[in-house]
Amino acid sequence: MTSHKFHASVLREYDIRGIVDETLSTKDALAIGRIFGTIVRRGGGSRVCVGYDGRLSSPSMEAALVEGLTSAGVDVERVGRGPTPMLYFATMDSKADGGIMVTGSHNPPNHNGFKMMLGKKPFFGADIKNLGEMAAKADVETGKGTSKDVPAFDRYLDRLMKDFTGKRPITAVWDPGNGAGAEAVTELVKRLPGKHIVLNGTIDGTFPAHHPDPTVPANLEQLITAVKAEKAEVGFAFDGDADRIGVVDGKGRILWGDQILQILAEDVLKSHPGAPIIADVKASQALFDEVSRMGGTPIVWKTGHSLIKNKMAETKSPLAGEMSGHIFFADKYYGFDDAVYAAIRFLGIMTQGEGYDLTARYDRMPVLINTPELRFPCADERKFAVIDEVKLRLSKSGAKVSDIDGVRVTGKGGWWLLRASNTQAVLVARAEADTEANLEGLKAELAAQLQQSGLELPTESVGH
Repeated sequence: MTSHKFHASVLREYDIRGIVDETLSTKDALAIGRIFGTIVRRGGGSRVCVGYDGRLSSPSMEAALVEGLTSAGVDVERVGRGPTPMLYFATMDSKADGGIMVTGSHNPPNHNGFKMMLGKKPFFGADIKNLGEMAAKADVETGKGTSKDVPAFDRYLDRLMKDFTGKRPITAVWDPGNGAGAEAVTELVKRLPGKHIVLNGTIDGTFPAHHPDPTVPANLEQLITAVKAEKAEVGFAFDGDADRIGVVDGKGRILWGDQILQILAEDVLKSHPGAPIIADVKASQALFDEVSRMGGTPIVWKTGHSLIKNKMAETKSPLAGEMSGHIFFADKYYGFDDAVYAAIRFLGIMTQGEGYDLTARYDRMPVLINTPELRFPCADERKFAVIDEVKLRLSKSGAKVSDIDGVRVTGKGGWWLLRASNTQAVLVARAEADTEANLEGLKAELAAQLQQSGLELPTESVGH
């Protein structure tokens, strides 16, 4: 292998991503395989699992990736097409030395990328940076690895069903959004009691119905309509590679990541009293207060699925989640984010016995008023400097600040957050309070800090 340079934009904090044939090509896939294979070999390993999603470019990317891995002397187990968690599962289940998923996640159809794990741990941050440096130096091993098909689909479905505790039949609607989880969901629901309606249940890399990102309310409209029409008790939505979940109740109301986590934590804490439950800095204070009330130990942590996984391992937390819909179970499962597994656990809670009413459970949740996640452009070379400037000013003002990830400032009746995205040239802001008046006051504090750094807070309508 000669020296290989990646486009400046593709080596991200948590994965590798780009626009097919513009910033990311099969040559890049080949180089990733060669370098990752080298890293595995030098760590004493020899086997890597590879999976791919339903994007039109994924089969050719997967083939190039496998070629790179085998040319580094690594034996490849090709687990087939499916959701990212299926690849994670196969890697854990077969005790492979690493795993790579070819996926563009929830990005537009002309994007693709790679999510990686080394051993049982996420491969991210400094690991990805190192991979780029090794490619530039052509620092590679050579060898003749093998490649064989080891389908994981049926094993994965069996493992999902193993932890289903439900008894009563239920009517539910599922929307995998034509993403990589579509076939898994379609087959899975055949094993569940009750009536299950699957929308957009074929894999189609053009995403003809809607964009597969359940954090955007517009993408849940089709699901909400179907839940109401079918008089279903719950609706589940998944992102493009099925590692993030969306949930709606029987009235078509959206449960956001922190509300989903509240329901799951209530169940997990029954068998793990006092356990640490982790959520990212964007989550509502209501979640952390509820975890405490239910006897758990709430932990606020940095946003980012790889960072959350590592914190779970460190604290031995049985459950964690992010506002973006990544949910991680480590009580009976492996500690990685699997949206289909999260749906199975959620459904189990609802159907363990008679009388569980999700709409009533939603109504019992503490109500706080908050802004949606506000994202606004800020150059990569400026975004972290802005956070540092704000942090410095706040330290002089005596404000109550958590700086785990950006700044989360506790003020009158609530809090506000400002953090730099690790994956995009944007700043992210959010505010939450007990009253409209207090929310406006907190937003004014946030806006004032931004103005002092030469930025404006975007206007938005208040909602979750």
